[in-house]
Amino acid sequence: MVAAGATPVTSRELIHRLRAAGLRRRKSEALRPRKPGRTLLRPRILAPGDTVATVAPAGPASPERVAAGLAELRSWGLEVREPGPAGSAPHSWLVDSDRARADALTAAWLDPGVAAVWCVRGGYGAQRVVDLLDWEALAHATPKLLVGFSDVTALHQAFAARLGVATVLGPVLTSIAEADEATRVATRRLLMDGRATDVPGSTAVPGGADGVLVGGNLTVLATSAGTPLTHEATDSIAVLEDVREEPYRLDRSITQLLRAGWFDGVRGIVCGQFTACGDDPQVVRALLMDRLGSLGVPLLLDAPMGHDRSNLPLPLGVRARLDVADSGRGLLSVPD
Repeated sequence: MVAAGATPVTSRELIHRLRAAGLRRRKSEALRPRKPGRTLLRPRILAPGDTVATVAPAGPASPERVAAGLAELRSWGLEVREPGPAGSAPHSWLVDSDRARADALTAAWLDPGVAAVWCVRGGYGAQRVVDLLDWEALAHATPKLLVGFSDVTALHQAFAARLGVATVLGPVLTSIAEADEATRVATRRLLMDGRATDVPGSTAVPGGADGVLVGGNLTVLATSAGTPLTHEATDSIAVLEDVREEPYRLDRSITQLLRAGWFDGVRGIVCGQFTACGDDPQVVRALLMDRLGSLGVPLLLDAPMGHDRSNLPLPLGVRARLDVADSGRGLLSVPD
């Protein structure tokens, strides 16, 4: 039966109209859990005039550093919303209550006018937020870019595990303006052109591997292991970095991930910067060789990603190629 004045359409045309209105998606385009090692759904890239929402899922940030980050993103032609003011945080290392931080992230993700959610800074606090997010509501939103690193690793893992969406392991708002030129150019290139910059490093264990990128901050990965919002490195290339952790603590974190099975089936490993992790970088290097080299997969060290000014961005959940040569150098690349 067709209502008076209505124009009858075929079922195929109805589905087409629903998809055009964003009310129906193909199964391949739906936000849903995907197994580790599977390619994740990649949001569209940014274009000049797109709106970026900046949110603080963890700690407070210097107003000067926030202003510098906002200016950098706006210089790319983006409309950038400022983060909300600090609220009634229960502790000095948090910018607001857990519920308020979760609500701010949820509101940005659900806003149809927002094309990307950029985290203000790391620190600590994202792990307190992930269990408060309304994952069912988030799954019905149009996928968008989520950008950040360090403590934001908890969100990268959770969004991969629950939504199956690719995210960007890259500078936070407070570090993008301070990053070196190569990092700023690479971040803009990835987000606005969709092309990742090759990440070089030094050889630890030679070999080649293909796999989906996964990982982030080592300590956050280890302290998230065993929770429902973990996305393991099975059939993947794991990327790791950390800051201000003594070598024995790094050893403990790696051991936790090994015992929890997070590295089971990993195809390759890329280690970035372990900034201010003890007094002797060679101690950290020896630790990484000892604990990760024994896995028998290609291992690249000294990649320019992490807490230094050089922090090349990587699209997590996207297939990449790792080539580690006997000659002493290696390269992680993401095909266009």
